[in-house]
Amino acid sequence: MTQRNFTRRFLLGSAAVLAGATLLPQGVLAAEPIKVAGVYTVPVEQQWVSRIHKAAEAAQERGDIEYTFTENVSNTDYARVLREYAEAGNQLIVGEVFGAEAEAREVAADYPEVAFLMGSSFKQDEALPNFAVFDNYIQDAAYLSGIIAGAMTESGNIGMVGGFPIPEVNRLMHAFMAGAQEMNPDIKFQVSFIGSWFDPPKAKETAFAMVEQGADVLYAERFGVSDAAQEKGVLAIGNVIDTQAEYPETVVASALWHFEPTLDAAIAAVKAGEFKADDYGRYSFMSEGGSSLAPLGTFEGKVPAEALDMVKEREQAIKDGSFTVDINDEEPKSS
Repeated sequence: MTQRNFTRRFLLGSAAVLAGATLLPQGVLAAEPIKVAGVYTVPVEQQWVSRIHKAAEAAQERGDIEYTFTENVSNTDYARVLREYAEAGNQLIVGEVFGAEAEAREVAADYPEVAFLMGSSFKQDEALPNFAVFDNYIQDAAYLSGIIAGAMTESGNIGMVGGFPIPEVNRLMHAFMAGAQEMNPDIKFQVSFIGSWFDPPKAKETAFAMVEQGADVLYAERFGVSDAAQEKGVLAIGNVIDTQAEYPETVVASALWHFEPTLDAAIAAVKAGEFKADDYGRYSFMSEGGSSLAPLGTFEGKVPAEALDMVKEREQAIKDGSFTVDINDEEPKSS
C-alpha cells in the first residue's frame, strides 16, 4: 500500500511558488475557529482513523475548529478530494497518505496557503513548508502491553495479525514482542499480515489458524482478531483503541493512541501563522500524552503481580526519559 519510491519531480516545478514561504500567512485570529477537513481512506470507525476523527470532534466541540470529513476515499481519488477541500477554504487538512504519497504532496505544493497534516511513512521536506507528517508512534504503550501478554500466555506461543508490514505496524509489533520477552525470553511468535487495513473476516481466519498452531494470546493489530480469540477461548491484546467493553473476557490490555496532542499542536500552529514542515510523530509518545496503556478493567486482579510491577516501573521510566523503547521499523518475522 505504501509507495516507498515515490518521485519528487513535483518539488522541482513548485520551487518558485514555495520559495520564501517558510511559514503560512498570519492573520488567523486565535479566538476564531479554523476550518479543518479530514480525508480518510477507510471508515471513521477503523481503529487508526477513529483516533483522528475523535480528536477533531473534540476540538470542534470546544470551538477551536469547524470540522468536516470524507471517509472511504480510494487512493486514486485522494488527490481530487484534497483539492476540493483546499478550494473550499479549509485552512488545515488532515488525513493519511500511505498509498497516495506523491499525489498528496503535489496538491500541497499547489496550495501553499493551506496546512496539510498527513499520516506518512516519509518525513517532512523543507522544500514543501506547508506539509507536515505524523505517525502513531505508540511503541511505548505497545511495549507495556507486551509485558502483560508475556505474563498471561501459558503456551509461550503468541499470534500476531497485522494489516501491512509498513513502519507504522512493524514498530508496534517489535515493541510488543520485546515487552513479552521481558517476561519470557523463550516465547515464540507467529506473525502474519492480511494485506488490508479493514478486512475483519480475513483477520479472523488468520487468527484462527494461529490458535490451531498453539497460540493462546493474540495481538489484535486489526479488527477481527479479537472475534477469533473470543470464539476460541484465548486471550487478546488490543491496539490503538480499547475494545474490552466488547470483549470483556478476552481483551486483557490495549495500547491506546491519543491523537489530541498531535492535532492540538497543529491547530495552535495554524492559528499562530507558524505551521511549517515538521514531524508531529513525537506527540504520539507516552511522554507527550499521545499514548497510554488501557485500564485492566475486567482483568483487574488476574494479571500476575510481577508483570504489573514491571509495567509500573517501566512506564515511569519511559515518562521520565530513563528508559527508551526501541523503534524498529523492519518487518517482524515469525519465530
